[in-house]
Amino acid sequence: MKLIIAVVQDKDSNRLVDALSEENFKTTKLSTTGGFLKEGNTTLMIGCDDGDVDQALDIIKDNCSQREQMIAPISPMGGNADSYIPRPINVEVGGATVFIVPVDSFLQF
Repeated sequence: MKLIIAVVQDKDSNRLVDALSEENFKTTKLSTTGGFLKEGNTTLMIGCDDGDVDQALDIIKDNCSQREQMIAPISPMGGNADSYIPRPINVEVGGATVFIVPVDSFLQF
């Protein structure tokens, strides 16, 4: 048995949970924050049999797209002026960060 931990952008989370549910994957959804843009993320915990990992990964890939997002300049006040960006720039966001860990035992009460 494996535990898949997938950190995805909030914009992708509902579509991904629906797609996983359609294929009978049980998920636990956690609201998380972090990363480069300090925006909300969703962390999904998905328990599955070893043979179902590839199918789960395919569903995650199909539903978590990378895209560009415009970010506003950040003021150098109180920070390092060397890293100041004077105008808005496009950055790549989205996709998924996935961890797969073995599960020694699973109990459900």
